[in-house]
Amino acid sequence: MTQNEQTPQEHTLDNSLALLKDGYDFIFKRRREMDTEIFRTRLLGQPAICMGGKDAAELFYDTTKFKRSGAIPKRIQKSLFGVDAIQTLDGDAHRHRKMLFMSLMSRERLDVFTELLREEWEAAARRWEKLDEIELFGESQELLHRAACRWSGVPIDEETVRQKADDMGDMVEAFGAVGPRHAAGRRARRRTEEWLEGFILDLRAGEFKVPEDTAAYAMAFHRDLQNRELDARMAAIELINIVRPIVAIGRYVVFGAIALHEHPQYREKLAADESKYRQWFVQETRRFYPFTPFLGASVIRDFQWKGHEFEEGTMVLLDIYGTTHDPKLWENPDVFRPERFEYWDGGPFDLIPQGGGGYDGHRCAGEWLTIDAMRVGLEFLAKRLDYEVPEQDLGLSLSRMPALPESRFKMRKVRGNGRFALS
Repeated sequence: MTQNEQTPQEHTLDNSLALLKDGYDFIFKRRREMDTEIFRTRLLGQPAICMGGKDAAELFYDTTKFKRSGAIPKRIQKSLFGVDAIQTLDGDAHRHRKMLFMSLMSRERLDVFTELLREEWEAAARRWEKLDEIELFGESQELLHRAACRWSGVPIDEETVRQKADDMGDMVEAFGAVGPRHAAGRRARRRTEEWLEGFILDLRAGEFKVPEDTAAYAMAFHRDLQNRELDARMAAIELINIVRPIVAIGRYVVFGAIALHEHPQYREKLAADESKYRQWFVQETRRFYPFTPFLGASVIRDFQWKGHEFEEGTMVLLDIYGTTHDPKLWENPDVFRPERFEYWDGGPFDLIPQGGGGYDGHRCAGEWLTIDAMRVGLEFLAKRLDYEVPEQDLGLSLSRMPALPESRFKMRKVRGNGRFALS
């Protein structure tokens, strides 16, 4: 028996349609059926290895064995990440660009963002008090976009701010989509890149002034390993890669609202934030709800792992959703239970909704910003606002990537409550 024969394999010409049908559960479903952490299939007309679990995640982030260059399909680059952006880089080029992103994530700068976001929640809540009903997803995308622009130094035009926020959201919506949703994401990216490329050029020409500790300044004047400024379009793409992921936190805001609605027993604990309960609730929301389905890489050179052969150039997908729901890692993984994080040791390869490993690698640079933003959202939803949740379908289909309830979470009669009135 050859080493390859030890790896379970799907006998199919191509499983791309099944991936779209099963969505988040594509890899995890097959891992369960085959009782394995790794299997072979065919996707997009080529051989692929799918794997999940803590050990597989640790392997996946070994940069001596895997690379990102060439692993992200152009259709995703042209809608979600941007062509040749940081997510596609490897080696010294990636480390140098990643340092640029991490330099923006100091505790001081994150505290600035948190205060700006709190101001935007307060302003939004005052608007909501005048309305009978709101859709939390669209509203949270806009307030996150406003906070992200103020924090990063990007100008806000009140006449177009909602459209620009929706464009950022449409890029995220295009992931895992075909047809109109994907086309909308492509159009949104073109509009946004043109807008921010013009802004970068004006910034370099001195027509705009922004603080030097902002993302806009950092992207506009960053120099690569050859001491050259980024092309203006690439600087715009990387600036989008600051603002767009912040807007995407709107999904986590909705997931937190769903969790709070379906588990009201946690409301008082969240309001009081006893024993860092809000932090546990945020982490359980990130673990439990579907955000990132999987991540891709390609094999740099032939190697073996646990009796499985990896051939140079093979596409490899890491099961993110399945790893955060793996019963070998999480007790009763399909139960929402924030208390599981009271004694969690913070391992880099088990809670991986935004990637794993260290921040010097491909783990999301904005993970702590995401956690801070979710904590602010919960502060308002659990402590500072009263509202009604009308009858609606809050179910999440795992076949829809990215996941979102059809209703986008409707809220009625939003008011600053008496004890915790809006300032």
